[in-house]
Amino acid sequence: MIRNALLAAAVLAIAAPQAALAQKKSPAAAAAPPASAAPAGTGANDWRTPNPDDLLVIDTNKGRIIVEMLPEIAPAHAQRIKELVRAGFYDGRAFFRVIDNFMAQTGDPQDNGTGGSDKPDLAQEFLFRLGGDAGFVQAADQNVSQVGFIKSLPVMSQSPMLMAMTADGKISAWPLYCPGVAAMARAESPDSANSQFFLMRHAYPSLEKRYTGWGRVISGLDVVRAIKVGEPVAAPQDKMDKVRILADIPAAERPKVRVIDPNSAWFKAEIESVRNRMGADFTACEIRVPSEVK
Repeated sequence: MIRNALLAAAVLAIAAPQAALAQKKSPAAAAAPPASAAPAGTGANDWRTPNPDDLLVIDTNKGRIIVEMLPEIAPAHAQRIKELVRAGFYDGRAFFRVIDNFMAQTGDPQDNGTGGSDKPDLAQEFLFRLGGDAGFVQAADQNVSQVGFIKSLPVMSQSPMLMAMTADGKISAWPLYCPGVAAMARAESPDSANSQFFLMRHAYPSLEKRYTGWGRVISGLDVVRAIKVGEPVAAPQDKMDKVRILADIPAAERPKVRVIDPNSAWFKAEIESVRNRMGADFTACEIRVPSEVK
């Protein structure tokens, strides 16, 4: 496990260059956070109930964040998050590196970007194999590629026409770094992710195929954006007071969570609305994925 006291070395941190941080904010950066209540026009058939074993409930001093993990996208990384959560590893951890218009980073026991767990580093899962049975809902066909959603996560892939030409009948796909996407931080080596992760405050396409995305905030993006900014964050830092898997929370205090189904009529109408409004500037980051938490 690499440990380095120099934050300037960016060990186990997001290796985005300063020049990239100065990029003009993308159109998706101003997108509204996922809703916490049902939007107008939805019906009972427009919703799905996520697997409670795949929902990460993060209680912070700024409020609650709920992240839907997608083991089908990054199985090893999702499993690592669950293992560390159930060991209490993330309780009390600070958001030590938070950059506006970018992301909020946490998950280091040293709270400074130099530490990790006692578990081995993980091999990268920047890409995943997308098959016809993956539940992918297309939002745009770009001829050589396609954009769409798997559950709450926006993804891009090669053209589906290539499925017939591959040995496994699948194509390469990767998450789009839209607001709310959850991903692992790492050092310079692609295979150096361990415990640190970050939550996207705004869209940042330059991270695609360079970091392992494993989920997305479905409730509490406003909380993510309210976390104190700094590189590093000056004391006092905002913290994750308690991190739990929804399935592990006692039934009496467990929140009830539902999310718009990407296969629903409401979501398909939302896709068309965004496509018509944005035209050639279309981005999946502008498509709402509402949730309801009670």
